[in-house]
Amino acid sequence: MHPELAALEAAYGIHFDGAIDGAAQDFWPEHTTPGQRLGMDSQPGLITTSNAGIPAMLSTYIDPKLIEVLVTPMKAAEILGEQRKGDWLTETAMFPMVENTGETSAYGDFVTNGRAGANVQFENRQSYLYQTITQWGERELERMGLAKVDWAARLNISSALALNKFQNESYFYGLAGLQNYGLLNDPSLSAALTPSTKTAGGTGWKNALPTEILADIQALFAELQSQTGSNLEMEAEMTLALHATSELYLMNTNQYGKTALEMIKVVFPNLRVVQAPQYLSGTTYSAQLIVKSVQGQDTGYCAFNEKMRAHRVIQAESSFKQKKTQGTWGAIITYPAGIAQMSGI
Repeated sequence: MHPELAALEAAYGIHFDGAIDGAAQDFWPEHTTPGQRLGMDSQPGLITTSNAGIPAMLSTYIDPKLIEVLVTPMKAAEILGEQRKGDWLTETAMFPMVENTGETSAYGDFVTNGRAGANVQFENRQSYLYQTITQWGERELERMGLAKVDWAARLNISSALALNKFQNESYFYGLAGLQNYGLLNDPSLSAALTPSTKTAGGTGWKNALPTEILADIQALFAELQSQTGSNLEMEAEMTLALHATSELYLMNTNQYGKTALEMIKVVFPNLRVVQAPQYLSGTTYSAQLIVKSVQGQDTGYCAFNEKMRAHRVIQAESSFKQKKTQGTWGAIITYPAGIAQMSGI
């Protein structure tokens, strides 16, 4: 018997019938029957599909941090400031404007000529209420929860964003068909100035010299002085509102490494720059120079009558919904003379 078979017999207590050329020809434990031997003489085929993989979801990682899609910035309130006027029941607002009048006369003991007076004008504005609705189902909520998404909270964030995006647009453009105007289209604003022609050609700032950009800002300030009757100082608080691309050109440098913005700040030390995408119309870039106040009175402000009014949550059989409301007056320009515009930069 082959030595290896002998070792197996000794180790496991089994008996082999015989061997040919030193290899086992037919070997079975003594207690097995021929029927058992017949069922074990070949490997049966697979019943299941041959597969060494696992479900892909088991090797998929879901990042718990949500990536939010970018939206354009909302800068109207930053440019002008924001105030509440009335409430959501207020549909019309009146803004009284008073103008002092008077005349003098040569003095005489018995002369009664000369008179002082005032004229009052009431400017009207109409509000606009708007709304959006969030709704979610119980199963929808729990399915999103499987992916670690707080679905109800995300819907509430979306509703706030939708309302505020509309609010921002109304601050810039008002509402058509209503006495509701914006910072860019109030009918009382003066016509936009045309920038000077640059050495590199055209009126744009892209290839303009810093001194040429400064000259355009000086032209805007000169327009403010003309409109306000020289009531401004160069140290006055002002906002230069323009597009982000135009803001970038304020970094144009001269041969001494001095940027246009640095030169502007020397002349107008209290000027701040705010960029907003609304200062691009088609391919035309524009800018506004806005003085904060004239003789202690604000030039203007953005106004609303209702901000994020959340109505009650309505529960259905297996779902919920909620309405949210806001209202806008647009931009209230109290001193149009405090705003100068330039188009084509």
